[in-house]
Amino acid sequence: MTRWERVEAALAGREVDRVPVSLWRHFPNQDQSAEALADVTLAWQNRFDFDFIKLMPPGDYATIDWGAESEYQGAPGGTRQTTRFPVVELDDWRRITPVAPDQGMNREVVEAARLVNERLGGEVPVLQTIFSPLTVAMKLSDGKVLAHLRERPDVVHAALAVITEVTRGVLTASLERGAGGIFFATQCATTDLMTVEEYREFGVRYDLPVLEAAAGSRFTLLHLHGTNIMFDELKTYPVHALNWHDRRTSPSLAEGERASGHCVVGGIDEKGIVDMTPDAAAAQARDAIAALTGRHVMVAPGCVIPVATPEATIQAVVDAVRQ
Repeated sequence: MTRWERVEAALAGREVDRVPVSLWRHFPNQDQSAEALADVTLAWQNRFDFDFIKLMPPGDYATIDWGAESEYQGAPGGTRQTTRFPVVELDDWRRITPVAPDQGMNREVVEAARLVNERLGGEVPVLQTIFSPLTVAMKLSDGKVLAHLRERPDVVHAALAVITEVTRGVLTASLERGAGGIFFATQCATTDLMTVEEYREFGVRYDLPVLEAAAGSRFTLLHLHGTNIMFDELKTYPVHALNWHDRRTSPSLAEGERASGHCVVGGIDEKGIVDMTPDAAAAQARDAIAALTGRHVMVAPGCVIPVATPEATIQAVVDAVRQ
């Protein structure tokens, strides 16, 4: 099978020659331009020959064109620390006005997807990372949006509407210029942060228009970030597959597949992998495959792996899947 054939068979629950596998990490200080991000992504792919690529722009990319500033300060996960938040006070949401997807940092991220896909000849599925509008609002405000939406929901709704249209623009541009799909990440669909009712109003209401813009995606992967996730609320989203911290929160991979009817992507403890032996990491991969009898599953981390993860451990995961 080609990589696309293998991935699409897994998404459909059909028999595969082997289960698709991919792992992803940040590349701090190498992710600030399209060329640099494309180069490091291609080097990563050439090293491990994954079945699909999750493009790894900086986690704050969606905030930069609204005035956020950040720097890498050594976080184990490779994320950048925001040093200037565009939204501090409630009235700052009124400054969130439309920005173009073909300018600034948004352009760099879109262009990176084009370059990676072009240099790989379209043979490997490339997923653009797209954050949910409420997640972008969290990043813009250092989490203050949660207090603000309870105090002045009208003001936050207006800002979320703008963020949604910009996000749709970045998504559409990414698909038009080379991405084969999207990795749609919500970091707010957890009862650790808000109630289910609040997420329906401020999350689902804006998630769905973004996902509607992904109608042309061949591989839409929904990532539910955190613990105590609202799995039952989001399992019916119009996506092809689901990814969450399955080694650290419920449901299990098999339970998630049965409950959602979607292909599930996971099985590797994204935090623990940095200290695992290669054999232990390989055992997690084999366990994930066995849990789904090799169908409707892809082996991957529950989230971003640490930058210090040994290459030998990553290779052990890949080898375990392909043996």
